[in-house]
Order: sequence, then C-alpha cells, then structure tokens
Amino acid sequence: MQRIARRAIGALLIGSGMLLGAASVAQEWPSRPVTFVVPSAAGGSPDVLSRTVMNQLSKDLGASFVVENKPGAAGSIGIVQIKRAQPDGYTIGYGNINTLAVNRALFNNLTYDVDADLQPVIHFFSIYNVLIVPADSPLKSVADLLRRAKEAPGKMSYGAPGIGTTGHMGGELFKSLGGIKVEFIPYNSGPAAIQDLLGGRLDYMFSNSSESIPLIKSGKVRALGVSSMKRLPSLPDVPTVDEAGLKGYETIAWGGVVAPKGTPAAVVDKLNMAVQKALQAPNVIESLATLGAEPGGGSAADFKALIDRETVKWKGIIETAGIKKLD
Repeated sequence: MQRIARRAIGALLIGSGMLLGAASVAQEWPSRPVTFVVPSAAGGSPDVLSRTVMNQLSKDLGASFVVENKPGAAGSIGIVQIKRAQPDGYTIGYGNINTLAVNRALFNNLTYDVDADLQPVIHFFSIYNVLIVPADSPLKSVADLLRRAKEAPGKMSYGAPGIGTTGHMGGELFKSLGGIKVEFIPYNSGPAAIQDLLGGRLDYMFSNSSESIPLIKSGKVRALGVSSMKRLPSLPDVPTVDEAGLKGYETIAWGGVVAPKGTPAAVVDKLNMAVQKALQAPNVIESLATLGAEPGGGSAADFKALIDRETVKWKGIIETAGIKKLD
C-alpha cells in the first residue's frame, strides 16, 4: 500500500511539474522576436492583413512579430518552413484555403501534411470574391451570364490568378451549380487577369474584393454578385450570387494562423487569445473593412473544423470539374 501511495504521489508531482512547466512557457512567451511566415508575395491581401494584425500583436504583447514573405510552389515553400521550425511559438505563419484545403486535393506530391505537420491556432479573417464583368459588357446580372453561357456552350471564358486559387475554385463551383460550360484561363497574377478582362479578352472573373472594389468604384468594371451568403457592407447594392439565383453558392477566401505541430498547448492558447484581442482593435477592424475582409476568431478547434469542412468541399469540386492533379 505504501508503494502504491508513493507511486501515486510521484505521478501527481510529475503531473504538477508538467502543468507548471507549461504555464511557465506560456507566461514567458514571447520573450524574443516571433517570425510570422506568409507563403505569398509582399503587397497582396494576405501580406497586408497579416502585417496589420502582427503590428497590433507587437503592441499588445510587447515583442516583435516580424513578417517574412516566402512565396512559391502554391504556398508550399512557406508552409514547409513553418512545419520545419522548432515548435516553440517563435516561428508561426499564415495558412489559407489554398495551402490548408485546396492543395490537399490538387497536388499529387504535397511537401507537407496539414494534419501531421501543422497546429491550427485561429481563423484570422475572411475575404470574399466579387463576380465582375467589363463596364461595357451587355451582361447586367448573374441570370444574364448564365443565359449567355448556356446559349453558347464553351464560347465564354473566365480567368483567375492561377490554378487552385479561390478565383478558379469559385469559378468551377459557379459552373457546377449553374450547369454551364465555359473555358478557364489561368494567369500569373490577379492584375494580369484583370487587365485581360478590361481589354475584353475575358468575359468575367471572380476577383478578390480588395482588388475589385476600387475598380467597381471607379466604374471600370460592373459587379454582378458577391461570393458571400450575405451582402458586403462595402458593396451594399450588389446581391450575393446566391440571392441572384444560384442557390447555395458561397466561396470564402479565408486565412488563419498555424504553428508547427507540437507547439505547446499553453502557447497556442495564449496566441489564440492575443489574436482575438488584436482583431477587435479599431485600427485592425478599419484596415480589414477597407480591404473588404471580415475578422475571424474562435478557438483552435473551430479553425481545425473549418479546415476540414473546406477540404471536403473543394475536393468534391475538383473531382466534379475533372481538374487534373498537379505534381
């Protein structure tokens, strides 16, 4: 009995030590600069929005959060840097619909495993796409576009900045729900696709709201619908694609914070709470709204659930559209 009692006390002491150690790690973090890896080029929406939140975290936590851009290979270069980092909370980064969901169904040999290599921390924000046409297009509504596409199967075209982007995936969902046949043309960037749209070489495209809103306001393009399930405050007169007739249509260009697998739960929790607070700062809310983005939030488990739902959704769209997997 005495041996059993000693073992029980020993186990309690070990458990208490582990709890105290975890609490100590969380209390000390961050005691030095934190690297925030963004797997895309500087100047894009992920970069701008990440810098806005990281600046706020630096103020709130009293430590530097340094954004490091690592574009390339559909985001894989940056994600691999995150997964290979020490799981101590000092290298974290940005993961989105492409790197955490679409890529899993689109690539044959992905260089990372979302479940095995990464720890979801928090849903950062959501950005929606806008269905746009040139200002001089005869198409005035979603119904007009669908009608024209059905009258001339395979004759119309839309573009997007690369295969697997939300502009591409949103376009494929539109084709699937609308029962239409149109040609997809991939581009190296959003501005390049928009240039061809303005030049009349594309009929329409689903463009990120941060890129499309200035064009809409200037009268260069016409908005037919937004990809959210509710109207955007920045475009109150533009209907959702769902309410414009294509029921169930929704595409969200979401992003969030991820850390290497094995990052202490106490650090993940502290980072989650810090980001939640930063997302409520007036300057952050204003910056997000300017780009047509909505703040995220929720627990790490909530973000994991979002990743899982979106993975299933876009895997189905990729298979339905017959999109060939990439190497």
